[in-house]
Amino acid sequence: MDDPTLTVLVLLGLAGLAAGFVDAVVGGGGLIQLPALLLGMPSAAPVQVLASNKLASICGTTMSSATYYRRIRPDPRTFGPLMLFAFAGSAAGAVVASHIPGDAFQPIVLVALVVVGGYVLLRPTFGEETLLRFAGHRHTTAAVLTGVAVGFYDGALGPGTGSFFVITLVGLLGYSFLEASAKARLANWATNLAALCVFVPQGAVVWHVGLVMGACNLVGGYLGARTAVARGARFVRVFFVVVVAAFVVRIGGEVVGLWS
Repeated sequence: MDDPTLTVLVLLGLAGLAAGFVDAVVGGGGLIQLPALLLGMPSAAPVQVLASNKLASICGTTMSSATYYRRIRPDPRTFGPLMLFAFAGSAAGAVVASHIPGDAFQPIVLVALVVVGGYVLLRPTFGEETLLRFAGHRHTTAAVLTGVAVGFYDGALGPGTGSFFVITLVGLLGYSFLEASAKARLANWATNLAALCVFVPQGAVVWHVGLVMGACNLVGGYLGARTAVARGARFVRVFFVVVVAAFVVRIGGEVVGLWS
């Protein structure tokens, strides 16, 4: 692939900053980062774009995870199994990433996002406070299933992973949007690490691009996590609806051929 110019690197860095902020609040930074990488590295192989995106993303999720952990103190009995099985699911997804065309996921993802976004929008109090739906082993099982399913999607494709973690933790397990975002960051960190464990030995990472975007993503992740903690669950809920709407527009446009 051709090396990006300094101007392109600066623009990719700005995309990484914005993606880090969005990802830290509610997930969905891939909506910004992946299209930016595709435009900035037009001659790169798809696996190089995915791998470089994971390198940039793990920088931001490291910072936002640490910030959330210090301020929210999420329960390790939930985020421990969630992270472990998200790691396993993401590694499996990354292994098959080169064999699954992205458009195979798109119609399913689009329907899921429309349903989820509409449900959240029509229920104003949804996710404002934590009301757990399961206890004991049933709670752990729900966290494990969430980790495996969303982790596999992240390793295989990726965009919107944080949003899927958030809505599942809110809708299935009963967490508030703020607590779900804290746990989602930890799980997303694990999925990014797992994917890199597969991509790095393959030599797929474009290091200078990934590290520039990663430094900016880290700053965005810190700012996003601080903002979410300060503004609370209602802010995270509104941000979630906006991000899901943007995701629906982007994926919907691809499905019907508007962006081709």
